[in-house]
Amino acid sequence: MRKSDFLKVIVSGLAVSLLAASAQADDLKVALIYGKTGPLEAYAKQTETGLRMGFEYATKGSMTVDGRKIVIITKDDQGKPDLSKAALAEAYQDDGADIAIGTTSSAAALADLPVAEENKKILIVEPAVADQITGEKWNRYIFRTGRNSSQDAISNAVAIGKPGVTVATLAQDYAFGRDGVAAFKEALAKTGATLGAEEYVPTTTTDFTAVGQRLFDALKDKPGKKIIWVIWAGAGDPLTKLQDMDPKRYGIELSTGGNILPALAAYKRLPGMEGATYYYYDIPKNPVNDWLVSEHQKRFNAPPDFFTAGGFSAAMAVVTAVTKAKSTDTEKLIAAMEGMEFDTPKGKMIFRKEDHQALQSMYHFRVKVDPNLAWAVNEPVREIKIEDMQIPIRNKR
Repeated sequence: MRKSDFLKVIVSGLAVSLLAASAQADDLKVALIYGKTGPLEAYAKQTETGLRMGFEYATKGSMTVDGRKIVIITKDDQGKPDLSKAALAEAYQDDGADIAIGTTSSAAALADLPVAEENKKILIVEPAVADQITGEKWNRYIFRTGRNSSQDAISNAVAIGKPGVTVATLAQDYAFGRDGVAAFKEALAKTGATLGAEEYVPTTTTDFTAVGQRLFDALKDKPGKKIIWVIWAGAGDPLTKLQDMDPKRYGIELSTGGNILPALAAYKRLPGMEGATYYYYDIPKNPVNDWLVSEHQKRFNAPPDFFTAGGFSAAMAVVTAVTKAKSTDTEKLIAAMEGMEFDTPKGKMIFRKEDHQALQSMYHFRVKVDPNLAWAVNEPVREIKIEDMQIPIRNKR
């Protein structure tokens, strides 16, 4: 080979390499931090499914935004705060993630917040719920598509609270449970209902005999309607355990928010129970949810679940934000996302400017039993719209 030809081959090879490197650099890299293994793995897997389907829907199948290919980088934090911090830092610093989404556990998400701030990169929190995330621990790089504890609590208080009702609460003893009850108490007071007792137990609790009896004792002599409201994530099944203790002998009813379909199997023993939910596949009526329900049924022979809708919503937020900002520059994204409206399977969401919490509808439901389904139906009572809930702004910045 002549020297000139040899040089041409080298130059040509370098050009191809540079083009490939340029294409790779132009990818839109989205990191998903989630508890793929651990106590909340069912939630995490739904989030990933929803995220991928959401990107597909939002890009009309192209999986590109503004000419950039979407690349999803997944990192399992096992629901552990220290692992989550390390995973998020790695995603930003080593993998070059433009935007991150996560995580499943509230405790892990709280650990992630300063990592986003240190790296000056956007973190869209989905599906962790603790109020502190968009409250006292918040920073300007944090947006949340998932609902917060106040949205859960206020919607449930609206559903079950009224004058003459006494409510006791049972929650897990960590950020999700304590923030949830704090918000619920505040919201319940505005309905005219009375809080009779509150109990907190470890997240690993499986025997609810002692705590159940304490709750029964706190309520049994109260006049009027008496309800135990349960806020729970993961295993343990406190509703079934409390129902086995026969609360009706004291005139006590049970209530809780929505949950994933496998957990709704336990609700079949509680026909007529009311509460409020973030999502149930058959409630929202809009084109986005119609597509999600139809496609999920085709692909998985099952309807989409609670956190599938959440992952889908996060994808819709990313595509809307990058399209609006025409960039993944952090400051341009923040400017685009503050006050941004975007479509989701639940309908419209809005990132509130003050704390970047996504304002969204919730759904008052009543349990109905369908013998043809393995889970209890969340029969809609009414949509609790954005304007129906005064969600407190809890950050101090």
